[in-house]
Amino acid sequence: MTEVSVRGLTKHFGSVHAVEELTFEVPSGQVTGFLGPNGAGKTTTLRMALGLVRPTAGEALIGGHRYGKLAQPRRVVGALLEATGFHPGRRGRDHLRVLAQPVGVPAGRVDDVLELVGLTEAADRRVKGYSLGMRQRLGLASALLGDPEVLILDEPANGLDPAGIAWLRDLLRKEAKDGRAILVSSHVLSEVAQTVDQVVIVHEGRLRFAGALDSLGEDSLETAFLNLTGAR
Repeated sequence: MTEVSVRGLTKHFGSVHAVEELTFEVPSGQVTGFLGPNGAGKTTTLRMALGLVRPTAGEALIGGHRYGKLAQPRRVVGALLEATGFHPGRRGRDHLRVLAQPVGVPAGRVDDVLELVGLTEAADRRVKGYSLGMRQRLGLASALLGDPEVLILDEPANGLDPAGIAWLRDLLRKEAKDGRAILVSSHVLSEVAQTVDQVVIVHEGRLRFAGALDSLGEDSLETAFLNLTGAR
């Protein structure tokens, strides 16, 4: 299966060093938590991995290739950066159909992912009537549409209620068990601790820790995070 490899990834915006020489791996069959305070460089890193921002130095490789060099990127990588970009007057099902057609996804896959994310009953409602949590589920459906080998998700629990967060945890664990490489950023440390196999912690654009969750020793994830990011 496809893995993600980040090697010396660096991004400077003028005098601002947003990301500095990040190196870590996202193995297949595991959920990797990508953690850091606000402004730590997480979203910039994810955008570089997806070819949306050009690195100043280094690279992010998906199955050994940069995102822009993948023959069918949406069939390899499913991404959710923001639950936006939906036409408010379009129905949820139609939004997915529009995405499916250019990449050759079978029509039946639309119904499959709607069921997977719990939106079957709301599929024919217009997106403008969706709650934030429903839009988040639609974004997840969009990411899963191409049956990708890699998932890159930025704050996927945003807007979900407690039941929705528990559902998301089970979904990510299942997708990892099926062999996918999953990189998920989150601020909800208690939920991350129940979901991920390994963590990558960044602060001020630099790597502070990368390794298995249980390698943090006796410290809880919250304690380790606060210590590594200088928040206490």
